[in-house]
Amino acid sequence: MSRGPDSATLLQRALERSADAAGCAAVVCVLETTRWASATFVGARHRIALTLRDDPPSMIWLAALGEAELAMRGHLVADIATLSVTRRDGEAIVALETLTVET
Repeated sequence: MSRGPDSATLLQRALERSADAAGCAAVVCVLETTRWASATFVGARHRIALTLRDDPPSMIWLAALGEAELAMRGHLVADIATLSVTRRDGEAIVALETLTVET
């Protein structure tokens, strides 16, 4: 019996869907996941590197990402932070850190 995709896969899909809906293409290049738990929650911490075009729609999407509702079946994004943005040759390489929790 398959358990379905893990939180990292769901997060990648949610980020790419969200960017696509905003009219920009985000490509997740690296996604590292570490299990996480508190006294009341279980989840995972994710470090993500993604690429975007360095254009206004992409930067608007990125600026709003902290408040975005990212749909993930069985999980929710508890926190998302942009760690860095490196711009080069019309492309933005973005480092994100995200905490997801199981619902």
